[in-house]
Amino acid sequence: MTPSEAFIETLVAHKVKDVFGIVGSAYMDALDLFPGAGIRLYSVAHEQNAAHMADGYGRVTNRPTVCIAQNGPGITNFVTAVAAAYWAHTPMVVVTPEAGSLTAGHGGFQETEQMPIFSRITKWQVHVNSPLRMAELMHRAFALALHERGPVQVNIPRDYFYGEGDYEILPPLVIERAAGGANALDRAAKMLAEAKFPVILAGGGVVMSGGVDELKALAEFLTAPVVNSYLHNDSFPASHGLACGPLGYQGSKAAMRILSRADVVLALGSRLGPFGTLPQHGLDYWPKEAKIIQIDADHRTLGLVKKVSLAIEGDAALAAAELLKRLKARGARKPDKARIAEVQREKGAWAAELASWPSPNRKGQIGPRRALAQLAKALPRNAMVSTDIGNVCSVANSYLRFEQPLSFLAAMSWGNCGYAWPTALGAKVARPDRPAIAYVGDGAWGMSLAEVMTAVKEKIPAVAVVFNNGQWGAEKKNQIDYFDSRFVGTNLANPDFSEVARVMGAEGYRVEHEDEVADALKAALKSGKPAVVEVMLTQELGEPFRRDAFRPPRRLLPKYRKFSAKQYR
Repeated sequence: MTPSEAFIETLVAHKVKDVFGIVGSAYMDALDLFPGAGIRLYSVAHEQNAAHMADGYGRVTNRPTVCIAQNGPGITNFVTAVAAAYWAHTPMVVVTPEAGSLTAGHGGFQETEQMPIFSRITKWQVHVNSPLRMAELMHRAFALALHERGPVQVNIPRDYFYGEGDYEILPPLVIERAAGGANALDRAAKMLAEAKFPVILAGGGVVMSGGVDELKALAEFLTAPVVNSYLHNDSFPASHGLACGPLGYQGSKAAMRILSRADVVLALGSRLGPFGTLPQHGLDYWPKEAKIIQIDADHRTLGLVKKVSLAIEGDAALAAAELLKRLKARGARKPDKARIAEVQREKGAWAAELASWPSPNRKGQIGPRRALAQLAKALPRNAMVSTDIGNVCSVANSYLRFEQPLSFLAAMSWGNCGYAWPTALGAKVARPDRPAIAYVGDGAWGMSLAEVMTAVKEKIPAVAVVFNNGQWGAEKKNQIDYFDSRFVGTNLANPDFSEVARVMGAEGYRVEHEDEVADALKAALKSGKPAVVEVMLTQELGEPFRRDAFRPPRRLLPKYRKFSAKQYR
């Protein structure tokens, strides 16, 4: 077969039905075979959004996904989205055709060295150094994307799609994971059994391992409250009696207060990232005297950020099951009714505080917290929600609750704008049976609104909720708090985004009153078409992401003295 056929047959062997990218001459010989192989190319407006779509697809299926583009500028457009997938641990095969092998280094058209560009944002890279290795190296890429949990890059000279050779097309390589070392699991079980107030911190590894049921069984046996790690609100069902809600920016005060009382913390499937454990709401809640048991599939994260008493390299689901087995062997336990009541009291207090949080409406504008609360009430139980970075979208962490895993898609530690909408599109392609909704700020919307055309063209009925408050809110809050409300580059002059959506062929809804929010979202979902719900908001802003990142400005040159903080003038 030809190298192009070997490339395609490897995709088929790995059950790839959908690929995201933009057509390019560098891989057109292989692209020509897509229809014959039952593979669909979802053609986008910008390559960054192709990789975001692949990210969303991979995150809700837990299967390796594929993006591809033209060599040079098409490939460099992938970078931001591949970095987002790296921090989200999304299995993704990034195919990067490059300049021909016989002219490499000549400085030809659309030529650059593509491997160094991705070297710090991929889990594995390979340059196909012979057309005869096409099937072998593509097969390896799929295996490592899934086992290493992240993007891998396959760099292919454009002339290597041509030729003829003998290829073996292998089935997917399944690499079995382990629960962790037996001795370490024994120690962890003993620590949990002897704990007076154990708390479980449920991270993304719980979702990736399919371990929510195992976690529930473990939590119920221990009567251990469960807090979600930052931006993993789907790692434990919110309605469960032991669920406390998420940590991190604008997270649950109930979760933070409960965690602060722990004497033993089981961090299950979490790297304990620094941003997700910062003080919040004025609460420095991390239990500094508690014993920390950290379990994660990636040994490189263990003990990296937080001091831990016990580190276990293991799959979250398997580890939870093994811990429960060991705990049961120690004897039966009765539910701790007092602890359950304590969780319910804290959750009730937090719910009451959220309901009474001042977020006044104005004429034609809705208080952002009121809008977020109405959206949360209207979300279908099986919805997949992606959130962009930004002030309002991040405040949504207070309101987003999920009952099933593979439901919440956020930009994680990378935190790039323009993430949510294309990611929701990819999720909807993967799971057409589930509603897909993106929360997007008006600044970030400028980076991704072109993909409304993609959604219309490709008939992807996802919904974008665009929060229009005329500002880059997260950065404007910093200018308010630290720079005397000198607004440079943070005010926006926006068009009517709902009208723009209609011009593009999508449904468009403009919402100016609180009592219209839920109905607009329901109508958009019911339409069965791509839709944009533009929610007009006041300019109310949440707290800055972190107060440790700024110092009061001090200017030394006389002409800039007026730009100093008051104590330095």
